[in-house]
Amino acid sequence: MDFAYILVIAFAVFLVVFVRTELGLYLVIFSMLLSPKLGSGSGELAEGRRVVIRTEDLVLIVVAFTWLAKTAVNKELGLARKTPLNRPILWYMAVTTIATLFGYATGTVHGLGGFFYVLKYMEFFVVYYMVANNLGDRSRAWRFVGAAFLTAAIVSVIGAAQIPTGRRVSAPFEGSEGEPNTFGGYLLFMMALAGGIALETKRLRVRLTCLALLALMALPFAYTLSRASFLAVPFVLAALGVFSPRRRAVVGALLLLLVAAPLIGVAILPKPVVNRILYTFEPEAGSATVKLGKVAFDPSTSARLMSVQRGLYRWAQRPILGYGVTGTELMDVQYARSLVETGIVGLAVFLWLAWSALKAGLGSFRTLRDPDERGLALGFVAGTIGLLVHAAGANTFIIVRIMEPFWFFAAVVVSLPGLAAVPASAPPLRQWRRVA
Repeated sequence: MDFAYILVIAFAVFLVVFVRTELGLYLVIFSMLLSPKLGSGSGELAEGRRVVIRTEDLVLIVVAFTWLAKTAVNKELGLARKTPLNRPILWYMAVTTIATLFGYATGTVHGLGGFFYVLKYMEFFVVYYMVANNLGDRSRAWRFVGAAFLTAAIVSVIGAAQIPTGRRVSAPFEGSEGEPNTFGGYLLFMMALAGGIALETKRLRVRLTCLALLALMALPFAYTLSRASFLAVPFVLAALGVFSPRRRAVVGALLLLLVAAPLIGVAILPKPVVNRILYTFEPEAGSATVKLGKVAFDPSTSARLMSVQRGLYRWAQRPILGYGVTGTELMDVQYARSLVETGIVGLAVFLWLAWSALKAGLGSFRTLRDPDERGLALGFVAGTIGLLVHAAGANTFIIVRIMEPFWFFAAVVVSLPGLAAVPASAPPLRQWRRVA
């Protein structure tokens, strides 16, 4: 794309967002999953990956810059709203940066890889603070939520259209190979949110809408063939059952069906899904194989486990701050990666941040009185638990297309108890339905 053309678009976005920040946040929400690539670098930064620039990055940079400009002009707007997550976010950014700088100083981090990765991590929290500072009232919050669910519906339709190709389903604009595990994690989180609202709402129309959205997302979710995502489903259901006071028996029955009746599950699940799950326990001759007792794993799982084993060995040599971001080999396990890259300090701060998000979500769930808002908070808690399980087989909490929606909803859920009430003539879900 011509650079001058990009500048013109960026300036137009700046003017629009400066007048009304809400419009910029809609652009950010839709671009999270619907942003094509603008270009890519020719050289590899780290872990065999290239510099990839998406429309989303341009939009977020322009919107964030405009927001900063508005706060400079109007001091009353504030830069960072006080929330329960401020301290762990600040510590997480600080420890990640310090560990990476230490990696540069000691020669474990090379080139621009560590810099760009850390910059991407910061991008998640820019989303969080922009949303938290610009919600305004509950009506606006639900409009944003509606836009996020509309985005999920669009990408689900695009994903479902990929099923006849026989390839694993992925999100739009992910290239020829795609990122099915990323799409699975995203859909897992969005399904948890829709499920939470469906359980708690007292409005039949809203419940049916959420259930329809759940069914729409479940189809491409199954065909991502993402085992980490499948593993997380029982934990999401269990969380919904434990914390929802009114539908515990229903969710418990679903969980029992999924866990205690595998033969029934095999009968109703699509054959590719069943084959993908069973493949986990099918070692291949001539490939390195990891065994746990008498259970042997497939080459992909074995390779992941062996990379973790090597990473833990390396961590023992630098246990405090690790090797810095991108300072060691690629590991598709979030906890092992955090430990090796940022040491025991970084892992502790990451777990503190995850726990703080869960605690804040539960606090909102117990504080809120509107059933729809309670359902959103419940879904956020269940979705966070699901992503923590998903992180056992992926770098979930550093994947842009999972984390930007996650931190968007974190801002909404954390902020809801302190937002101004919506006038009686315009209940939240009526505003939501207009968007969705």
